[in-house]
Amino acid sequence: MFKNVCLIIFCFLILSASAQAVTIEWWQFWTDPGVKPTVEAIVDEFEQANPDINVKLTDLTWANGHEKIVVALASGRGPDVLELGSDWIAQFAESGHLLDLSDYLAKDSSEFHGYGMAAYKGKLYARPWILGTRVLFCNRSLMIRAGYDSIFAPVTMDQLKEAANKVHALGDDIYGWGSNTAEKHRLYKKFLPFFWSYDARLFSDDNKLCLLASNASVQALNRYKELHDSCGYVANQRGIEDAFLDGKIGFIISGDWLLKRIEKEKRDIDFVTTLIPGLKFPGRSFLGGEFLAINSATKNKDAALKLIDFITLPENQVRFCKANRSANPSSKAAQEDEYFKSNSHLQTFIKQMSMVKHPPVDPDWVNIESIIEEAVEDALFGSGLPAQALYEARLKIEALKKK
Repeated sequence: MFKNVCLIIFCFLILSASAQAVTIEWWQFWTDPGVKPTVEAIVDEFEQANPDINVKLTDLTWANGHEKIVVALASGRGPDVLELGSDWIAQFAESGHLLDLSDYLAKDSSEFHGYGMAAYKGKLYARPWILGTRVLFCNRSLMIRAGYDSIFAPVTMDQLKEAANKVHALGDDIYGWGSNTAEKHRLYKKFLPFFWSYDARLFSDDNKLCLLASNASVQALNRYKELHDSCGYVANQRGIEDAFLDGKIGFIISGDWLLKRIEKEKRDIDFVTTLIPGLKFPGRSFLGGEFLAINSATKNKDAALKLIDFITLPENQVRFCKANRSANPSSKAAQEDEYFKSNSHLQTFIKQMSMVKHPPVDPDWVNIESIIEEAVEDALFGSGLPAQALYEARLKIEALKKK
């Protein structure tokens, strides 16, 4: 009799817990077979630590993920938690589809890099997760052949120009600089580090006046064009990286995925990573990243916040970066892990994080980005002079902002 009563009570407790459990959905983009198991393991551990919360994981692709999110949110549906690219946050915040998390996130915002990209009209809409920047990759073997010692790396734009031309002069299918073709969503990320390193600005502080055609902007595009014209190997991003790994290019701008590729493919290349050159000192690079936001239509805010907190724990960010060979966790504590400190190339990315800028958090950014890319394309591949191309781009951006 006593055993039967205990069994009934036990079953009742199990059923009660199940009845109280909530299910939240997380849409995310990490489908790489080397990374997805780590994402799944983190979710499993979260569920074990929170038995009243179940997580439904849904994979998206970069090819159509943005479109799926747009459709789902517009229909009033969509997941509880979304992984968003940094340049999408303003779009979904402006449309009212993201939950304002200002009060919740403000308490620990100093512990993360990248919150500037999650702030729109004075409110915070997402937590930074995995960030991304660009650094300069240098072929040390080619630099030595060009007359430099083994510890040289260009610090200034003048040094970069001189070194790239000396490497280019080696001949025999050798190029000084990797110059991107008119590749959508890629070209502007190669140009903006030059732009910002020349202290140029896209907009005034109130984000109303476009400053794209300033003297500093023209100087930056002139320098980028000089490298392109004098010693550039022109291809898309993959083509540039292929040629660099084959020992044909002296200097390219790239991200941490190239480190992963060198390791995975066991490439035998003597290379150096260094900070983006500036005018007198190292310059500024491009900053973007992946963020975790909450659908404003969710009925499970507290559970969604718990999941975001767990995913972005320092130890879980380190685990993710190890699986993905990523260099830039948003957590400052995670960046202190030995995994990053023991690798000089990862350290370059960590150091560059303190010298970065990001595009404005603007719902029109995708269109602004396209206008900037068209101006750079005109200066590099068309008949336009840099000053004229930037001036015309400024007029287009001003017209866009007036709509």
